[in-house]
Amino acid sequence: MKRYRHHKRDKAIILACFGSVIEQQMYLELKEEVKKRFEGVDVFLSFSSRMVLKDLTKRGMEYKNLPQVLADVDMMGYKNIIVTSVNLFPTDEHELLIRIVKGFNSFSLANIRYTKAIINKTKETSLALKELNEKISQEPWANLYVIHGVPILDLAGLSAVGYTDEFLKLMGSRNYTCSLEGAFPYYAIKERLIEQMREDGITHVQVVPMLLVSGNHYRKDMVEIRDELAEHFNSRIVPSVTKSERFNLIELESIRAIIVQNIKEEIIKLGH
Repeated sequence: MKRYRHHKRDKAIILACFGSVIEQQMYLELKEEVKKRFEGVDVFLSFSSRMVLKDLTKRGMEYKNLPQVLADVDMMGYKNIIVTSVNLFPTDEHELLIRIVKGFNSFSLANIRYTKAIINKTKETSLALKELNEKISQEPWANLYVIHGVPILDLAGLSAVGYTDEFLKLMGSRNYTCSLEGAFPYYAIKERLIEQMREDGITHVQVVPMLLVSGNHYRKDMVEIRDELAEHFNSRIVPSVTKSERFNLIELESIRAIIVQNIKEEIIKLGH
């Protein structure tokens, strides 16, 4: 096929991220790490948040969404493209990614594959969550894990959210969970949550944002939750366990390892 003669480059990796106005550097650092782990493979970034894309454009930084980056990479002539889902759960953002990749595969001559979301496999998820709990748990603090969640109860991927919720509670008698806008949202259960903590004799509570990067939800929602809890307990947002000032899941080695392993699996499936 004449068109295929233009596909002369071997592999490209696209990191498909939601994006962050506040923590954009986190994604740039992830890109550099992936480039080191997959030497000789070109790595690109895409962002799905239009708000983030518009804000970055105002700042003079040009980034594109996944369809735009896929079109660019396809035009550059890559034979094999790995779209990496940099999404914590396989919910709506991940499902959109899958639809985009399938759409491109219907007309592109490139072989385009997508990875799983980060919280997907039971073993890797369990070990990562166990390690997270061990890293941040300390006396006398109870942990309130706050999962972003999704506002629709029949969405794909909710079993991964539910497993995370139950696993974290099982990891410690002083572990509690809620969401921002999903099942068991803080705004609806906070009275009972505080009552339960009091019954359990809790005096110190640290808010643990289950967010890949500490963006606007961190600055607004996590701070509000911390301040409300401060009316009843000694409260704080969990201190960072990495070099950053704020707590970000994307910086944890266990999370990075899952992202890298997901890419490796799709490269193997390419037969290379």
